[in-house]
Amino acid sequence: MAFTNEKSGVNINAADAAKKKMAGYIDGKNPRVLNKTGAFASVYDIKFPEIKNPVLVLKTEEPGSKQKLAVEYGKVENVCYDMINHLTNDILVMGATPLTVQDAIICGKMEPDIVERIVKTISKACTENGSVLTGGETSEQPNVVERGTYILTSSIVGIAEKDGLIDGSKITEGDTVLALASSGVHTNGYSFLRMLMSERPEVVDALIGGERFIDVILRPHKSYYKELIGLFQNPNLVGMAHITGGGIKGNLNRILPETVSAEIDLKTIKLLPIFRYLKDTTPTDDEELLKTFNMGVGMTIVVKRGSEDFFINHMKAFGTDCYKIGTIIKGDKTVRFTGKLV
Repeated sequence: MAFTNEKSGVNINAADAAKKKMAGYIDGKNPRVLNKTGAFASVYDIKFPEIKNPVLVLKTEEPGSKQKLAVEYGKVENVCYDMINHLTNDILVMGATPLTVQDAIICGKMEPDIVERIVKTISKACTENGSVLTGGETSEQPNVVERGTYILTSSIVGIAEKDGLIDGSKITEGDTVLALASSGVHTNGYSFLRMLMSERPEVVDALIGGERFIDVILRPHKSYYKELIGLFQNPNLVGMAHITGGGIKGNLNRILPETVSAEIDLKTIKLLPIFRYLKDTTPTDDEELLKTFNMGVGMTIVVKRGSEDFFINHMKAFGTDCYKIGTIIKGDKTVRFTGKLV
């Protein structure tokens, strides 16, 4: 028997046909993208006359085990938004403007309709976040990745003024910590949730605020692009932390100077219904929940005392709840909790 790629599980003709369709979702109208789809790499014009000393801000992200649930429950578009929104938030907190995204799709068997849905949604999510999908890689790996499994990852490039980077270095004692509400679980804590679903299958259909549990936990990760993109020049915004794995304590500390700490009053946190459900129905203490989930706080921003109302009202104009949860105190680059979740 002759050996062929197709007999090994790889259909190059089908892959090429799918890639031609995908090419239609790569933005060919952006004047900074200097080459056509199909080239071996993407070429992007980085002349920014308005930026005196430009620096690139880079990040790679994948949406973790949430993507397994998303494919299983027919919500692959949701996890595409998860990936791009998470990526965007990670560079926004540095004060960077998103430019381009490159993606990778690894699968056991290329299903053209699903791959097309993925690329279409990634491209749309990029556009909504001020960036452009310039290309990427689709890799079919039979006998390595299980058929029906899709592994997604993306890298983003942003740009910032070197002197305008928001790295937390200007945070001082007396500043205020504000919370920006999350849309739900976002993209962290899914190993916990999958274990819960495995041990209690009935939880999938449990109602959380009138919605099925599975629909609530697959809600896309919120992007704060529209809320934050116009604030980078505001001198009262001195720090931002994207609350992901590790929770508030494991992320806010990353931007604190060595001589201060953040004191967070847990009773001020507005728990979303999904987190209240987990708190009330699982044998898990608050410390573990706070370490695993965002608990309703998708991002924290540190602002100068007296400027709180401006930022709260600004976020409200974009439909995002924003409220005070803590204060910067003298300390040792740690996050300290007071009070209890209520």
